[in-house]
Amino acid sequence: MGSEIEIYSADRSTKLSLENAGPQISAGFPSPAEDYLEAALDLNKDLIRNPSATFYGRVKGLSMKDAGVDNGDLLIIDKSLDYRRDALAVCFINGEFTLKKIVTKGKQITLMPANKDYQPIEVPADANFMIWGIVTYIIKKVY
Repeated sequence: MGSEIEIYSADRSTKLSLENAGPQISAGFPSPAEDYLEAALDLNKDLIRNPSATFYGRVKGLSMKDAGVDNGDLLIIDKSLDYRRDALAVCFINGEFTLKKIVTKGKQITLMPANKDYQPIEVPADANFMIWGIVTYIIKKVY
């Protein structure tokens, strides 16, 4: 099916405060030196808006690589959000989770990969299908 996902619940009972390296990090010219660290931030607080409806998923596969999602990326998924055009949706179809964009034409639903090596998946009318959640953040390992 392409990009399958392992789902994990979000545990907000722990707290890991990370030092914040200033109000912003410039991606252009460096800002004047700020030799101090701002208050700590908690990624649980910053990345999770709806704790009871939030889950993590680890991507397996490359069907969404042209949308910036690579094998092994960690997704933050919010089940309380409605699908909107061009969102990355975690879909449940016939017993499997997959990550795709959704295209509808009349009553036909098509799950669209973001990699030309993968084919779109047309969802049959009798399929066990649901939009399980919407990706709000993608966390990547870059080093």
